[in-house]
Amino acid sequence: VPMAVLSCMKYLMFIFNVLVFAGGTCLAGVGVWVAVDPAGFQDIVAAKPVLSAGAYLLLAVGIALSLLGFLGCCGALRRSRLLLLV
Repeated sequence: VPMAVLSCMKYLMFIFNVLVFAGGTCLAGVGVWVAVDPAGFQDIVAAKPVLSAGAYLLLAVGIALSLLGFLGCCGALRRSRLLLLV
């Protein structure tokens, strides 16, 4: 496999993992917002009592995605198979 293809794959994996990290950070931000100010979120979305459980679920999923995206970015830049498998 030519070296240019491997370099391109490395940067594509890095960009994909940055997008996963950004999405996880946004989810965690929305989760924090809903947990801190549920009334403000209820004005935007007609939500019911499930809102508090959903806030913590969004927060947990966002943190997990951010962590996976960060580890993926580190793995892509270092070409670490272990970090990419995580």
